[in-house]
Amino acid sequence: MTRIMVVDDNENARKLTEKLLRQNRYDVVTACDGLDAMDQLDRIHVDLIVLDVMMPGMDGFEFTRTLRAAGWETPILMVTARESQPDKREGFLAGTDDYMVKPVDENELLLRIAALLRRSHIVSSHRITVGDTVLDHDTLTVTSPAGSILLPQKEFLLLFQLLSYKDKIFTRRQLMDELWDMDTDTDERTVDVHINRLREKFRDNPDFKIVTIRGLGYKATY
Repeated sequence: MTRIMVVDDNENARKLTEKLLRQNRYDVVTACDGLDAMDQLDRIHVDLIVLDVMMPGMDGFEFTRTLRAAGWETPILMVTARESQPDKREGFLAGTDDYMVKPVDENELLLRIAALLRRSHIVSSHRITVGDTVLDHDTLTVTSPAGSILLPQKEFLLLFQLLSYKDKIFTRRQLMDELWDMDTDTDERTVDVHINRLREKFRDNPDFKIVTIRGLGYKATY
């Protein structure tokens, strides 16, 4: 079960988030501040951290900088009342993966958590083998008996995402949210452009096929 840590000095907010996550089948651990969270992370593994910013002792910015400086790559979602652009900038420079302003919409929170977990899966799974085709995340290359192709980052991540979940249908919006920034102004048709480029490059590859699901999105079969 995926384990999420909720770090918030406000007990009511912490319990509400914990309840929401447990209702959606996540395992949850909680911490009352950054120091408490640090102590627990020495003893347990978590897959994602939902983090408040304004906390006593060690605030969310310092907590994030400390984790990143120590080499921790655990996805972090900051949830805070600090909504100014300088605050967001500081959060991302500290190393957060996403940033939401309170009060948060529960459905959006769950969507962002799911997107971050899937992105984390892509990064942690450095290689995929499908038949005689190998996708290497570290080099952004696809190798098959026909040779090796170095792909642009977005094309590679899109193909990696589809092949990571055989026959799973992804909507264009899902792919945008997971591979592009959720707040991007890029049109969903960008996904179609990238799909067409991948199909052209791998039209003779017998190991997999990208299938259009009319009215829904795309999936990979192999």
